[in-house]
Order: sequence, then C-alpha cells, then structure tokens
Amino acid sequence: MTIQERKNSLKKLGEFLSQFQKDGIHKKADIPYNDIFFDALKQLVNRAHEQNPWFTKENVLYALSNWANALTPEKIDRWFDMENFQENPHPKKVGVVMAGNIPLVGFHDFLSVLASGHNIKAKLSSNDKLLLPLLAKYLMYLNPAYKDKIEFVDGPLKDIDAVIATGSNNTARYFDYYFGKYPHIIRKNRNSVAVLTGKETPEELDRLADDIMRYFGLGCRNVSKIFVPENYDFNPLFKALLKYKDLINYQKYANNYDYNKAVYLMSTDAHIRNSLIDNGLILLKQDSHYASPIGTLFYEYYKDINDVKKILEHDKDQIQAVVSRAPELENTLDFGQTQSPELWDYADGINTVEFLNKL
Repeated sequence: MTIQERKNSLKKLGEFLSQFQKDGIHKKADIPYNDIFFDALKQLVNRAHEQNPWFTKENVLYALSNWANALTPEKIDRWFDMENFQENPHPKKVGVVMAGNIPLVGFHDFLSVLASGHNIKAKLSSNDKLLLPLLAKYLMYLNPAYKDKIEFVDGPLKDIDAVIATGSNNTARYFDYYFGKYPHIIRKNRNSVAVLTGKETPEELDRLADDIMRYFGLGCRNVSKIFVPENYDFNPLFKALLKYKDLINYQKYANNYDYNKAVYLMSTDAHIRNSLIDNGLILLKQDSHYASPIGTLFYEYYKDINDVKKILEHDKDQIQAVVSRAPELENTLDFGQTQSPELWDYADGINTVEFLNKL
C-alpha cells in the first residue's frame, strides 16, 4: 500500500468520524459507505455503556469528536511530512496490546502502525472491544488491502516482529518478560498534573475542570494532581469543577467517591483527615503521589515554583503531561488541552512512528 493510499484512507476515516461530534450526531451527505457504517456506529455510541459502564454516550462522542478533529486532511498531511513515512515494501507484524480505560485509547497506536505501512495484530482490552473493530472494518471497505493488514487477537500474541503494549506497572513487568525478545515499546502507569499560580482566570479554571473530570478522570492524560502555592484559595477551582456536578448522580462514580471519603475520614492519620477538602463532587487530598483514585484530586503546596520544576524533572517517568501557564516551566500544555492530543503527540514522549520506521 502506497503512502498516498494510506493518507487517503485516514482522511476518509476522519470525514466519516466528523459526523460524531461533542454536541451530537449529524449525518452528512457524500460520506463513503455511510449507508453501511453510520447507523452501526451510532448504535455503538448509544450502547457502549452496556459493555463498559464508564463509557457514557457523552464520553464516547467526545472521543470520536477528538479523533475527527485530529484526522483532518491538513493534520494528516502535516503528520506524514513530519515523520518521513516510508513506502515499506516489507511490512512487519506489530502486536499491539491496548488499554481500555477510556474510549479508543489504543487508536493512536493502531493508526501509527497502519500509517507506517506495517501490519497490526491488536489485542483489545475487554473494556473497549466494540468501537475499534468497526472502524477497522470501515478502513477495509475504503481499501480492501487492509483486510490483510489488520487482525484482532483474543489469545496470546504470536507470530509477531515487534510489540507496543500499554498497561499498569504490574502488567509492564509481565510484558517485559513475555515480549522482551522483540523490539518493543512498553508503557506503564502515568498521570498528568497541573501547576497553578493562583492567577488563573475563570476561563482557564473552567478548562482545567475538563482536564480533571473528563472520562471520570480515568485517563493517563487526566489531571490527577495539582501543585498550588501556599494559602491557595480553592474556591474558584471548586466553582469551575461544579460544571460536572451531575457526575455525582452517576452510580459508579458516586460509589468510588463515597468509598474514598469514608476511608480518608476513618484514617488514623490526623493529617489526612484535617487536609481533606470536600465540595460534594470531588475530594481534594493533600498527597505527594500522582495517581489519585476516582473521585479524588491530589494537591501539594509549594513555596517556590522552581522547587516544583525540580520535582517534575525528577518524576518525569511518572508524568504524562503538565498543564500550566507558569513561565518557569517548559513543555507545558494549555488548560483544557490534555484530552485533545494531536497525531504527533506521543504517549510517554516516545515517538511511536520513529520506532516503527526503524523496524
């Protein structure tokens, strides 16, 4: 398959996905194979929560909309120009083990393997098994050559040349043992943080609320911890977070919130009890760790933002993204951008395409 054919397929896929936006589903004319796939995907959007209760219709549409916005003709051309994709007459078989914490979380690896001209053997998470096979089938209709390039595997990954695997710190040890003999990218737990100065505008805090609460906080790009200056006033942030007040009516989220609140309040550590801040939607717990549980946001005070800079540098292998407008910090994202990565934004800072091009 030529580079141009790969680009054209991704552009048409982006056009198809553009019908599924954050504000709703809007059928368009002149979309290839829409008579076959539009209603099928619409049905999956409405039923995804039956397979995974965390996949609400709103969150599935949000994910599809973000991918539609990433797969525009201009962005696809830019990505291909940036990454020097090859014609690749001898494609490799790349096994991809996908996570399932948010909808289509493994889609970027899927696209990267196909865009690089390789063949993919994908092992889906049991929590996200519906959406990607349908989009893969759509690609096969656009170009039948994809039928020989895409395979979904239920059992162990075998007959592969390389591996990209995403999981927890525990599963990463298993991946290292099982896939260590292959060229590989193995991803572990990471979390995102925000560094606040206290000078953020209401609009910035509103967008930060999206970084924290979207997908119930389940993604590695969700902000799970904030660094704040001493004597920080949390009220403006609480006001912004309340845009998501309806989440507390969602049973699975409420169960986690209630459980964690009970654990913290019954703690024998007085500091945990005394530092806990609760606004009825989310718990703020003073903690030096990064991975906060569902319904909880960790916070840590600082005196000098340069101290935070040192901490982030020391812990960079635990951090996916940093949200801030503090001038002292480098390589930060703007508020509200964590859940809208571009094609050239790679997980863990490892260029997936560069890895694939070297196979």
